[in-house]
Amino acid sequence: MGGVTAQNLAAAGHDLSLWGLFLQADWVVKAVMLGLLLASVWVWAIVFQKVAAVRRVNRAADAFEDRFWSGGNLEDLHRTEGERPTHPMAAVFGAGMREWQRSADMGAAGARALTNMRERAERAMGVTATREMEGLERWMTFLASVGSVGPFVGLFGTVWGIMNSFSAIAGMQNTNLAVVAPGIAEALFATAIGLVAAIPAVLAYNKINTDLSRYAARLEAFATEFGAILSRQADEAPPAAPPAPSAREPERV
Repeated sequence: MGGVTAQNLAAAGHDLSLWGLFLQADWVVKAVMLGLLLASVWVWAIVFQKVAAVRRVNRAADAFEDRFWSGGNLEDLHRTEGERPTHPMAAVFGAGMREWQRSADMGAAGARALTNMRERAERAMGVTATREMEGLERWMTFLASVGSVGPFVGLFGTVWGIMNSFSAIAGMQNTNLAVVAPGIAEALFATAIGLVAAIPAVLAYNKINTDLSRYAARLEAFATEFGAILSRQADEAPPAAPPAPSAREPERV
């Protein structure tokens, strides 16, 4: 005739559903699980925001380059887009045009003055491009950190849970699988959540970082092309003040 044993109590007292494993876990393991779940939610929020931002700035850059290479007066384009830029490429263009216009206001003349003007415009565009990319790359470090650290945080929760399981086994002096399994399942659940947080973070970081690198190269190429336009037009007609620049597609370098 059977009676109430430690084995029966252990088997009946554990809910092996995901929610049950969480509720029955040690408080340290619970803290690890909650932290990883919050990190996973934040990872997905960053991913959606970054994907939308990259698409937005690329669409804006396509439209801006169409207007830039249409051959119109660039001072008019600066008044409509460069003075209050809404995307990084317009900000880079605006920085270069402001330096050009300052030189015009100061009445820059001579080869040395025009050379200094071009150097200032190139530096201004470089600084602006760097600042704009820093804004686009915000929170990328968080993705990289979750991707690299998440599994180890989950493993910490697993190790802690298994330590508690072995302590309970020693206390009950019973190594039956029905007694061991629930505690180990709770511990391994922490590692699973760590992987759930880390894998999307790694994949998203690699994809978004590649897209941002391409966009940074696009900004750099635009700044180089615009600097070449300023240089050619200043060299072709060095007046008492720099001429109003314009751009046409054939002039791209």
